[in-house]
Amino acid sequence: MQDNEIVDLYWARSENAISQTDIKYGKYCRKIAMNIAGNTEDSEECVNDTYMSAWNSMPEERPTLLAPFLAAITRNHALDMYRKTHSQKRGSGQAALALDELLEVAGGSTVEEEVDLSILSGHINSFLEGLETNSRKVFVRRYFYVDPLSDIAAAYSMSESGVKSLLFRLRQKLKEFLEKEGYEL
Repeated sequence: MQDNEIVDLYWARSENAISQTDIKYGKYCRKIAMNIAGNTEDSEECVNDTYMSAWNSMPEERPTLLAPFLAAITRNHALDMYRKTHSQKRGSGQAALALDELLEVAGGSTVEEEVDLSILSGHINSFLEGLETNSRKVFVRRYFYVDPLSDIAAAYSMSESGVKSLLFRLRQKLKEFLEKEGYEL
């Protein structure tokens, strides 16, 4: 089923919208949630919350592409779940590692304490637009989807140490880019 047809089901308030979304994007959403939440139960809860959020917000937002719409919702629910369970020391550790890597750019403190997130988001998008395609894909897979280094390495025929080096260089470039844009770190 095409995305516009699934969106039409949401607009018609058909319960079939959820099942069609799960058929087309369930595996995709579960992978994102699992990368961040770190366990199956929490991941399933995040995906279910994603479908509920999509159901509740679809009348106000009519996305032309469902994949990025659902990815953003899933990621937000998974990050909320991660924050909730992190104090209990659960999860695979990938989310903490990826977020810690990015926080090095912000001088080690939380992004919320340092900047307005909408301004930071705009700067990061500008930075990403200037990257070579594979570098951009590696960056997004690591810091948006929170993919493990081993998965990224396999997808781009790189060694894990090569991925680590690339990500380190990209974080350094991001830091320099942000400083050049007047963003204080």
